[in-house]
Amino acid sequence: MITGASSGIGAAAGRVFAAEGATVVLVARRAEKLHELAAEITAAGGRAMVTAGDVTRETDMAQAVAEAVSRFGRLDGAFNNAGHTAAGGLLHETDPMVFEQVMDVNVRGVWNCMRHQIPAMLGSGRPAAIVNTSSVAGVLAAGASSAYVAAKHAVLGLTRAAAAEYGVRGVRVNALVVGSTRTEMMDQVLKDVPALEEAFVGRSVQKRMAAPEEIAHSAAWLCSDRASFVTGTAMPVDGGWTAA
Repeated sequence: MITGASSGIGAAAGRVFAAEGATVVLVARRAEKLHELAAEITAAGGRAMVTAGDVTRETDMAQAVAEAVSRFGRLDGAFNNAGHTAAGGLLHETDPMVFEQVMDVNVRGVWNCMRHQIPAMLGSGRPAAIVNTSSVAGVLAAGASSAYVAAKHAVLGLTRAAAAEYGVRGVRVNALVVGSTRTEMMDQVLKDVPALEEAFVGRSVQKRMAAPEEIAHSAAWLCSDRASFVTGTAMPVDGGWTAA
């Protein structure tokens, strides 16, 4: 199950996971985009299912998990990637509605997903894995808005708590600490505040932004049996941003 799958990292993950043999359940609000991606995956010999929904609505995520289990019999992995950001602005100047939206998508969205994914995974009797998308803003104040920094810190907290609670029951939970990535959301941020591009590129020791596929491959590894002894981690995929 991949959320935020209509574009960017989520869409790249749909292609990568399917290419590695996973049957993917594509979740996002824009159904038309999901169906286009599913058709592309199917044409390439993969298997994909579409279930449109909004991660901020718990009933949507409950339905997405239920449909996946009903059709395929179980849920082995999830990449909770849907996110929302707001660029720049001082904390005291941030509109409360902006704060609420950032927290709702990034924090409540992950909460809503795991609330329903975990019971499905526990019921399968098989090892399972969840990967949540955090950010360099989840470990330091990275120049993003205070709301986004707070939200991505919270994603790491949820990840670690879930890893501790469910590890003995066979469910691994990890997070990606993602650096600047060329996505639809990033393009909008840079459109709103063009001056941020120099800072986002400059903080990476590779002096570039990631391609969405680079993040997707990391998520696929964490969801796979190749990462069987990895849980509760915040794995940087940031071009060295947090190392320098």
